[in-house]
Amino acid sequence: MPRPSRRAVLAGLAAGAAALAAPSVGAQTPGRVVVIGGGFGGATCARALAAAGLNVTLVEPSGTYVACPFSNAVIAGLREMSAQTFTYDGLKGAGITLAARAATAVDADARRVRLDDGTELPYDRLVMAPGVDMNFEALPGYDASAAGLMPHAWKAGEQTLLLRRQLETMKDGGTVIISAPPNPFRCPPGPYERASLIAHYLKTHKPRSKLLILDAKDAFSKQRLFTAAWAELYPGLVEWVGLSGGGRVIEVDPVTRTLVTEFDRHTADVANIIPPQRAGAIARQAGVADATGWCPIDPVTFESRLRPGIHVIGDAAIAGAMPKSAFAANGQAKVCAAAVVELLAGREPAPPKLVNTCYSLLAPGNAISIAGVYQPKNGLLADVEGAGGLSPQNASSEVRATEAAYAEAWFATVTGEAFA
Repeated sequence: MPRPSRRAVLAGLAAGAAALAAPSVGAQTPGRVVVIGGGFGGATCARALAAAGLNVTLVEPSGTYVACPFSNAVIAGLREMSAQTFTYDGLKGAGITLAARAATAVDADARRVRLDDGTELPYDRLVMAPGVDMNFEALPGYDASAAGLMPHAWKAGEQTLLLRRQLETMKDGGTVIISAPPNPFRCPPGPYERASLIAHYLKTHKPRSKLLILDAKDAFSKQRLFTAAWAELYPGLVEWVGLSGGGRVIEVDPVTRTLVTEFDRHTADVANIIPPQRAGAIARQAGVADATGWCPIDPVTFESRLRPGIHVIGDAAIAGAMPKSAFAANGQAKVCAAAVVELLAGREPAPPKLVNTCYSLLAPGNAISIAGVYQPKNGLLADVEGAGGLSPQNASSEVRATEAAYAEAWFATVTGEAFA
């Protein structure tokens, strides 16, 4: 497949913005929309809804947002957390009401959201962007307290810095182990970008150390590109063990940093446990998550298939072939906002096309990417055949450096759209 161009990548963001700019609520009384969750999906959607003339309240208890994209570079000491941290001041300036509380309950029949201080917010439409929760029930021995010893760092913030400190204090010659979960989970290439950047840190600062990836899968996103890069950039440093080789972790002991697989036991000096995940707790309380732990949606409107009047976007949604990524959340937010405007005006939303690109850093100034285009088909979002692409297998260092620059440009664009 051809390498996706920067024009194609950033056109996905621009096309989504253009699609939502056309409809508006007109002169009638604006609808009331509550958005739960202030990440890439929720913040972008709130801004788009407000721009269309709706009365929008964003429910988000945190005063700042810490972005996951590029947080692997923070772990490897290549980036500071300040570059990942954004405030909601720009949303206040866009006419959005900010409820700095946690949503504790949704009454889908009465169309009301209850906050942790007892306040109830009525809505005509509700958009949920609850992100993911770590499923601490899925891996014996691993719970919230264990994450203080064996960090997951899959929600950027203190966990990110904890993993960074553990790497910094580890002795040279130590063993770092990453446990990668089964699908689906947030950011499919993320564990392998993390492995690449940790390997860069070890090669640079602790060259006698080793990195072991224990994986619950036999295949992963951009696999050939990652494994070729490890062989070229970090020979003898990175070892990957897949499912069929006994890579699935079935139990952990956080005190001894021991990871148990079906065939072996491994002791780490630093253990990064990325556990199975599911939709955020408020989605499960609201009844929009099914038995899988994720939220089935209509691919045209992102309206829940389980609770009318509620839309689910971002990582929590079952989006068919579209992966769980910040790029995906951004595009889904725009499509969902446009659909909400149409539905409140009594019009039928048009079927969308969505774009996703996932960039992964292999080393400073060295990146790869995968892109896809998606459209509704048979009740799901399906790949558009022949669209999208993957970075070339044997690209030059100049091409890889260009991809890294594109990744930085995308991050600036998407954070600007959400938070500026």
